[in-house]
Amino acid sequence: MGPLAEGAFRVLREVCEDLGIDHRDAELLRVRSNAVFKLRSRIVVRIATAPNARTRLPLVLAVARWLAQQGFPAVRPADEISDQPVTHEGRVVTFWHYVPASGQPTTTELGEILRSLHLLPVPPVALKRFADPLAELRGTVDGSAVLTPCQRAWLRDRIAELSERWAELDMDGSPVLLHGDAWIDNLLRCTDGHVVLCDWDGVAVGPREWDLVHTYHGQRRFGLSAADVDAFADAYGSDLRSWPGYSTLMEIRDVYAVGIHIRNAGADPFSRNELPRRLDSLTRGEQHTRWYMSEPATVSP
Repeated sequence: MGPLAEGAFRVLREVCEDLGIDHRDAELLRVRSNAVFKLRSRIVVRIATAPNARTRLPLVLAVARWLAQQGFPAVRPADEISDQPVTHEGRVVTFWHYVPASGQPTTTELGEILRSLHLLPVPPVALKRFADPLAELRGTVDGSAVLTPCQRAWLRDRIAELSERWAELDMDGSPVLLHGDAWIDNLLRCTDGHVVLCDWDGVAVGPREWDLVHTYHGQRRFGLSAADVDAFADAYGSDLRSWPGYSTLMEIRDVYAVGIHIRNAGADPFSRNELPRRLDSLTRGEQHTRWYMSEPATVSP
């Protein structure tokens, strides 16, 4: 078990003991930007590390409750645990109802659910406006101890260039409610067959293109097929590839996707290996080098 997981287990144990929650036999589901555990009570515990988690997560919970009122298929907070979120030693902890998953969702279903999300009104919650996708990465690069001077200089220049190009993009339509990380792995198929969206940490108000680009980027970097992307576009009702800002948005998404591994490389062996893979391909201008969400040996080609 690596340092990230060890630290997350300690936080889980201490928070659950403070709240009188049984944490025995807790199962670690994921540890990256969040550590995610499933308890025997079928509660999911999410432990966040992002610098803005303390101010952001109350809004995430508020949006999740509003989505429940709208009948939208999303994960639900475990509101039987009061006074969420809980802060412990700089980590911010939230509790959610577990969704038993069965089978792999399709990009058609992802396109359909995003179309429904983007047709909703903006909720009465003080959500941030999604104005600069690389703002957090800018701070991560400046404060990182794992980057070489050359890597840091390249990233600073690239972020500055892409931020200028982002500001010049002509977005299509009014701002909408964004999921913020609308990747196929954040869609769960329930045992009754319907699908729900999870991981709302990036929820915001902004251009719909940001939610759409994840699937197209999945073909470039993470193994989705052209048929997957075609099915997604058909289900959503428009194809991002026909938008003039497509190439710029894909380049922004490429650079954005190194941020988590810069933040985690000091403590996570996988991020330590994945970071140079991503940076090397970016600095060489390689647009189709395969990237990974987990160790390559566990990922299908």
